[in-house]
Amino acid sequence: MNVEIQPALLRERFYPRSRQTVRPAREFAAETLHAWGVTCRRDDVLLCVSELATNALLHGVPPGRGYRLRVLRYDGTVRVEVHDSGDGRPRVADRDPGAAGGRGLLLVAAVADRWGTLPREPGKVVWCEFAVGADTT
Repeated sequence: MNVEIQPALLRERFYPRSRQTVRPAREFAAETLHAWGVTCRRDDVLLCVSELATNALLHGVPPGRGYRLRVLRYDGTVRVEVHDSGDGRPRVADRDPGAAGGRGLLLVAAVADRWGTLPREPGKVVWCEFAVGADTT
């Protein structure tokens, strides 16, 4: 059996603790997808980048710290990871339908094919994955 193994493509960028970094993080992800020729699920990926970056800023990045956005492509999958150094583990919470916020992970869970968390020291990684078809890059 002859199996061709494609190496993973990876791009990452570090952002300081500032709400103004969500837009640049989203733009970085859009540039990455464009460079890799990924058009399938683009809007879903970008929505999840915005939600995960916002959640990291609101709940996971202590003062004086930042977060890392990592975008990977492998085996027909795009994976988004947001690394932060905060305590706690994110979860999809039951929210009051009239509440102004608190739906970020609910959106990620609804849009992504898979999502989850991983521990890191210090902090955590929140990730989500999207099937985008066979790698051609």
